[in-house]
Amino acid sequence: MTTEPIVVFRTQSDVEASVVRALLESHGIKVLLSSDVPHNLFPLTVNGLGEVRLSVRPDQAEEAQRLIGSSHSQLDDHGEHSVDEFKSMEKMLGYTFKNRGLLKEALTHRSRAHEDATGQLVDNESLEFLGDAVLELVIADRLFREYPDYDEGQKSKAKAQLVSSAALTKRGEALDLGRHLILGRGEEKTGGREKPSLIANTLEAVIAAIYLDGGLVAAEAFIEQEFREALNAVRAGLVISGATTDHKSALQEWLQAHSKPLPEYCLSGERGPDHCKVFEVELRVGREVISRSEGRSKKEAEQGAAAVGLERLCED
Repeated sequence: MTTEPIVVFRTQSDVEASVVRALLESHGIKVLLSSDVPHNLFPLTVNGLGEVRLSVRPDQAEEAQRLIGSSHSQLDDHGEHSVDEFKSMEKMLGYTFKNRGLLKEALTHRSRAHEDATGQLVDNESLEFLGDAVLELVIADRLFREYPDYDEGQKSKAKAQLVSSAALTKRGEALDLGRHLILGRGEEKTGGREKPSLIANTLEAVIAAIYLDGGLVAAEAFIEQEFREALNAVRAGLVISGATTDHKSALQEWLQAHSKPLPEYCLSGERGPDHCKVFEVELRVGREVISRSEGRSKKEAEQGAAAVGLERLCED
């Protein structure tokens, strides 16, 4: 009979490895960890660079596999995500994580962490704190560079509106963050996926996760992607804290007031799979193309084109 340790679990997530290890050791099963990354010290941190293997004694392998299987069934009931779901989320974000454990943490609400028997699951509150600071830094930098003629009060007002809870909720809803939240049973039953505060907080946590995973450059690129439309709208005075900013109506009113032709929105292209399409729209006034914008829907792209177009018209 072999006495060599038997591999009972494989993963590329150091977070998942730590959770499973804690589960097994809490039941008296000693775990040996190994990975494809040489010269590691434990606790293991591989950050997605290699496979982590958990091995146990042969006489404990059957019990270990039963515990792991039972644990995973409980996790599924709580809305944990498969690899494919994480990939789908990364496509929506436009960023691929080296360490998906950070993305999982960003999506985990404290209600789920409190239900975790191992005590290893971390909620997103610390990431939310960091993400708030990163977002404010990047937005303040953009306002400082792009609006040098604005005084301190104008910049402060614009920043407050751009990073308000309502504005964050709007962006988080566009990214479908509510559907991807990892919630406890109680929060799930009370409609946590639709709660604006949870969506806004999760977006801040996602920003922090991207910052920790890819540095400030990656976080800036994500914030630029998600907040460019609103930043462009600052010049036209269209930044408001609510989620109902209608750039198309504002543009039409401006054109009518200046005796200009009514705007036309033309779909100029689309790309990506059906579940994650990106639409490109160009705005024409008369025969002139005033602006172009992209969005995850035609409506969003048209609103973006209207915001950019109005800003340019106001500058002329």
